Amino acid sequence: MSTTPPADSLVELAARKQLPHHQFTDHATVRWIEANRPDFPDSVTSALRATSQRLVYRSAIPTVWMANPQLADSLHGVRHAMRTATLAALLADADDLNEDDTATLVIAAAVHDCRRVHDKDDRGHGARAAIWLTDNADTVWAHFHMAPTPHRIVSVATAVRLHDVPYDVFAPDDLTDYARTRHITDLLKAADALDRYRLPKLSWWPDPSRIRAAAFTSLRPTAFELVVASEAAHLAGIDSADAVLKALEQRGLIT
Repeated sequence: MSTTPPADSLVELAARKQLPHHQFTDHATVRWIEANRPDFPDSVTSALRATSQRLVYRSAIPTVWMANPQLADSLHGVRHAMRTATLAALLADADDLNEDDTATLVIAAAVHDCRRVHDKDDRGHGARAAIWLTDNADTVWAHFHMAPTPHRIVSVATAVRLHDVPYDVFAPDDLTDYARTRHITDLLKAADALDRYRLPKLSWWPDPSRIRAAAFTSLRPTAFELVVASEAAHLAGIDSADAVLKALEQRGLIT
């Protein structure tokens, strides 16, 4: 199957309900995102802690971890994973999480979509990712220069499994798991939602009413700017990981 972006912009395809299973950003869509910048309040985001910066650098997960390598540069690929990991670290800082819990959250953010097979409503991809990372825990934690522990593995797997399950449809087993990893799950869902400014339809952009994270609203301007800067850099010929790192450096989030 070809990974060549469609001739029409994602915005046009979304309006016609003709988005393909594999979706790649384009210049017209990035211009449309910029033109629809919400009226954000003024905000200042501080640089990430040194330990979080190291984790964000490692959040460019290997393509071989992805169920469908075609998605590496798509809307759910490496750039999305790295921005989500960054936003997760910022949410962790805002909630004063300790370094161990922050690392758990950032790892969950980096791998949360690794078992997707397409860019549309791929139901169950969170559960598939949870199984995969549990089976490959040694590899995943080694990539982040950390050691897996049963608690860390369970926390990441649970948050990843629940990230694509809406709160209002949690089954009894979901509620039991959520009770054990409530904070990590809430922040992963919030970080993932903050990166929705990359999507080609306004009704799909971040919705605070669906989020349970206090710092969500204050991070929306940063999330928006990271999408625009990193997607534009990628379209200018910079590879996905470097495009995100360049955007983070421009915002002063990493040094």
